[in-house]
Amino acid sequence: MQWTRPSLNMSRRMKTITLVYFNAGGGHRAAALALDEVIRQQERPWQVRLVNLTEVLDPKNSFRKLTGLAPEDLYNKRLARGWTLGLAQELKLLQAMIRLSHATLVRKLQQHWLQTEPDLVVSLIPNFNRALYESVNSTLPGVPFVTVLTDMADHPPHFWIEPGQRQHLVCGTVHAVHQARAAGYALENISLTTGMILRPSFYEHRDRPQGIDRVNACHALGLDPERPIGMVMFGGQGSMQMVSMARALGDVQLILMCGHNQVLTDKLKKLKRAAPSAVVGFTSDVAGYMGLADFCVGKPGPGSISEALHMGLPIITCKNTSTMPQERYNADWVAQQGVGLVLSSMRELPEAVGRLLANLPQYQDRVRQLDNRAVYELPEILADLMLAAAAPTGTPTGTGSSALGETATAERTAGKASAL
Repeated sequence: MQWTRPSLNMSRRMKTITLVYFNAGGGHRAAALALDEVIRQQERPWQVRLVNLTEVLDPKNSFRKLTGLAPEDLYNKRLARGWTLGLAQELKLLQAMIRLSHATLVRKLQQHWLQTEPDLVVSLIPNFNRALYESVNSTLPGVPFVTVLTDMADHPPHFWIEPGQRQHLVCGTVHAVHQARAAGYALENISLTTGMILRPSFYEHRDRPQGIDRVNACHALGLDPERPIGMVMFGGQGSMQMVSMARALGDVQLILMCGHNQVLTDKLKKLKRAAPSAVVGFTSDVAGYMGLADFCVGKPGPGSISEALHMGLPIITCKNTSTMPQERYNADWVAQQGVGLVLSSMRELPEAVGRLLANLPQYQDRVRQLDNRAVYELPEILADLMLAAAAPTGTPTGTGSSALGETATAERTAGKASAL
């Protein structure tokens, strides 16, 4: 898809966009890579820089040298082992440390912006948006700062949405829009997309006819395409919980997605089950494997949920005290949309799978009603924001389809938010 759009002459040089991410959990980096890929596909006249915040704040790798691990490795190892209980308290401690080091963070970021001089800064991460905003605003006045929520909802205070900042927010759910409004953001400073950011490959796989291809792929994995197939997925790090889940679903065909967790991969390959299963380590073809499944079981992560639903799979997930605080609303959203089942414990899983399979066509019908185009909507939002920033005061900036700097578009988004 080639991008063509009449616009003001924003400058002769190519515009530079910085996408800020980190590797905690994997979803933030995946969102940055997906957005970068679509911008290149659309042949936008932009230079995109992917910036890992950890490398900016700790360029000498001091934390790794001291501990032997990168800061996000500690978080990712906990996810891989399923040790999520207590993360709410740890989040509060992390946020307190960020507040204490705020001046240092801003100073380091200011130096980075002076060296790189972007025309737009996009944050795809939580917790650091106050420091990011203040550093951009003080160093490069007039350069737009945008926070794209890669969670379905904010987890206030000071997680995604920082009150009192003159910046733009991109929300993937109506609930997040309401949270932004409650935090004092005007409608013209909010964009509502149709969901979370997904990699373009998910659109390619969904639009591709399956037929004999699916049959052959199932046979290659030792699975029967005529019987139901479940996918079990806990993000890019997997989770040791998957071992007990595979045992509990011993008579159900499963595709077990282990991600980077080699210990989990090895354990599941040795597991004896009545029904066949395919154990998959890290792969870039998650969409391809989802195309073989009929439903998905896993934690209520925004990426996993959005990927599965986009590929037509109803969800079975869990919400309890072990659920990460920023993911609890996601489980509520699944129940509200009627696209899956939410359990209080994975001990309920065998009964829930039977219940879902008994009503699978109804769940699939509701899943098909969703149409997430967020990754394709975002470049237009960013284009309109740069156009508005470059325009002289009072100059009309056209009628962009997504940016909320224009009254008509703001009203349309307000209508969506009130209708859904």
